[in-house]
Amino acid sequence: MTIMIIGLLIFLGSHSVRIVAEDWRQQQIAKLGETTWKLAYSVVSVIGLAIAIYGFGQMRLDPIYIWFPPMGLRHAVALLMVPAFIMLVAAYVPHNAIKAKLGHPMMLAVKIWAFSHLLANGRLGDIIFFAAFLVWAILAFKAAKKRDRLQPVNPVPTSVSATIATVVIGLITYVLFALYLHTLVIGVPVFS
Repeated sequence: MTIMIIGLLIFLGSHSVRIVAEDWRQQQIAKLGETTWKLAYSVVSVIGLAIAIYGFGQMRLDPIYIWFPPMGLRHAVALLMVPAFIMLVAAYVPHNAIKAKLGHPMMLAVKIWAFSHLLANGRLGDIIFFAAFLVWAILAFKAAKKRDRLQPVNPVPTSVSATIATVVIGLITYVLFALYLHTLVIGVPVFS
């Protein structure tokens, strides 16, 4: 579990710079250049995520159970992940009304993902893993909303076709992940 926690600290720590040190972040971007900053940030993030995922897999080999969630909560997770995938896609599709309305749909998607997985997993390592992401998403969303209030952005025009595309791509991604990729990547089938 130590490896997983180290990975979480690296990954979520790098993603928390905007929460705790926005001025420092801006200074580094000015000093290094935006491309160099993004490259360094990406490398640190990928390393942290890889370590966290490896540690998560190792933790599952010798789990410590805190509670045994009812099987029905798996269905709740499957249901909650539908809007989470749509919000995740909304973060990247330009001019969709979902992003325009929510502002930061990726952080909301992470909140739903983490919360729903906390419901259905009772191992200590799972609780630490998903709770860490949930706390980060709550703090990051709050910080992003504060930045929005300080520097209002002009509203982006939305389009119905972009919004429909967002929902369709989100649903297709959800189905692919639920039926195939979750088992391949995580090693646990969604529907079992």
